[in-house]
Amino acid sequence: MALAIGFLLFPDVQQLDLTGPYEVFASLPDTELHLVAKDLSPVRTATGLVLQPTVAMADCPQLDIVCVPGGLGVNPLLTDAGTLAFLRRQADGARYVTSVCTGALVLGAAGLLHGKRATTHWNALDLLTDYGAEPVKARYVIDGNLATGGGVTAGIDFGLALAKELAGRETAEAVQLQLEYAPAPPFEAGSPETAPEDVVEKVRAKTSQIRAEREALAKEYAEKHR
Repeated sequence: MALAIGFLLFPDVQQLDLTGPYEVFASLPDTELHLVAKDLSPVRTATGLVLQPTVAMADCPQLDIVCVPGGLGVNPLLTDAGTLAFLRRQADGARYVTSVCTGALVLGAAGLLHGKRATTHWNALDLLTDYGAEPVKARYVIDGNLATGGGVTAGIDFGLALAKELAGRETAEAVQLQLEYAPAPPFEAGSPETAPEDVVEKVRAKTSQIRAEREALAKEYAEKHR
């Protein structure tokens, strides 16, 4: 029977958080992929790409792997009772519960990170503590049946690591080769430790408002569940 893999789709999702691991999983044998949203209306991503859901939450089958990507649209999900309840229901029967980037915060808000090691985008990593997780600065972390990817492009690393767990190393390596995934960026600016200080400050300033909102929501969760 094909593995049922579902990605949560929501307005202002970061499309590469979703499409990176989607490409990896779609390259595995015997997989059936779903784009799960509240309804079947087209969804506009944070960068303007429009994606078409394939199944509504109410009609979604039990998934073997549930994946929550991140993006600007994460904040409303942190208090969205319907979405959080859907994730809890799916997590009960899923083989792996996963996220990419700030999608980890949504898993946290659903109560699925308690006592787990997890990672997320560098600009939200410290917030995982409020959700009961142990933050780990890494491209991906697999802790039991919880698998989390770092920021945006780390979704491909996460996807390949989980592909190894699902289908074996040789198959995962074949997917990596097929995708010609051999990163060689032109700059060493992919993390706050290696990027120029003025670039880091510019990115922090650009995202300060959404970061402040996420921090407040994380603190609210921590207070409620203390």
